[in-house]
Amino acid sequence: MHVGVGSGNPVKRDAVERALAAGEAAVPSDATVEARPVSSGVSEQPRGHAETIRGAETRARNVLAQGDYDLGVGLEGGVAAFDGADGLFLIMWAAVDDGETVGRGAGPSMRLPAEIERRVADGAELGPVMDDVLDAEGVARKGGAAGAFTGDRVDRTTALETAVAGALGPFVTDLY
Repeated sequence: MHVGVGSGNPVKRDAVERALAAGEAAVPSDATVEARPVSSGVSEQPRGHAETIRGAETRARNVLAQGDYDLGVGLEGGVAAFDGADGLFLIMWAAVDDGETVGRGAGPSMRLPAEIERRVADGAELGPVMDDVLDAEGVARKGGAAGAFTGDRVDRTTALETAVAGALGPFVTDLY
């Protein structure tokens, strides 16, 4: 099985590899995963579930069309509000596409701290804000905002792995 990941970010590739290796069902142990940058078709900072899901689906579809892949995987992080909860939350969605079926899954959601929320609500992109707040470079290619918000209890790779595992559902179980 050959799997394309619609991103050049090694964290996203690692998340897909982990999700494919987990569990007992239907993914061959010799599966190969290739990361390939593609357009998400959405803004640099997706806002809301609909735009974030659309970005993941577009990445999955675009990478599937770019190579000889059995599955295309798209991952997209965004920010969104939830009914019944104050503030903005970090969200992440994954889509897995084989050309006929699309599976979707979400990762954990974490509330943005007040100062970060203010900056993002004012139009800033979360990644550069996190780099600034943490006085670091490339936070999104490491533990990510998820790691920072949870004291590294959940890093970005693990959070994205959860989203991919959910999106793999239609491909690894007969329940769908």
